[in-house]
Amino acid sequence: MIKNIASYSALTLTISILLYASFSANETIDLSEYSTKGLELNYSVGLDEGIASNIDVSNERTQTFSPYLGKSFVGFKEALAFKESRGNYACINRFGYLGKYQFGKETLKLIGIHNPVKFLKDPKLQEKAFIANAQRNKWILRRDIKNFVGKRINGIVVTESGILAAAHLAGPGNVKKYLRSYGLNNFADGNGTTVSYYLKRFSGYDTTFLKPNRKAKAI
Repeated sequence: MIKNIASYSALTLTISILLYASFSANETIDLSEYSTKGLELNYSVGLDEGIASNIDVSNERTQTFSPYLGKSFVGFKEALAFKESRGNYACINRFGYLGKYQFGKETLKLIGIHNPVKFLKDPKLQEKAFIANAQRNKWILRRDIKNFVGKRINGIVVTESGILAAAHLAGPGNVKKYLRSYGLNNFADGNGTTVSYYLKRFSGYDTTFLKPNRKAKAI
């Protein structure tokens, strides 16, 4: 009799444990304990992010992925770099233009760079070169920026970023000719890319970071 009672007790205890485990597994989790309220979730890419400097000279074009940067200054320079070389610091095109932003050797000399091989192997120097050249172009084109921004030429609304992008493509002199002829003198580079195309493609970015500087140098 005692043996039967013990058996029933053990069976009852086993069933109770199984029922408890079943109900516990289906318990609803309170997600309020994991709220993101008050956390800073808006991240941006800084202007001085570290860049590897061990890239070999190469003609190879590589596609790169970067986060969406909107109409910020970083977005401007990265969009321009992608159009020029797909963001490849070691790129040399068929006309001999160099690096991520496709600089000509004469333009590099104007901003203090006289060693193209060293330039190709130094991503930080390429970034400084872009800033210096853009600041120099902004000084050269300061009156045209004042006079033409907001106007419409060939159906394109002129913006400061569009002017600076076009100056990177064609040089500030050719951008002056385009604006002052109201689009009649539309320079095209060796690939057939025109001043008007860059004015439109790179319109509306924030380029206030760039300060006009007639003597801007990369080094």
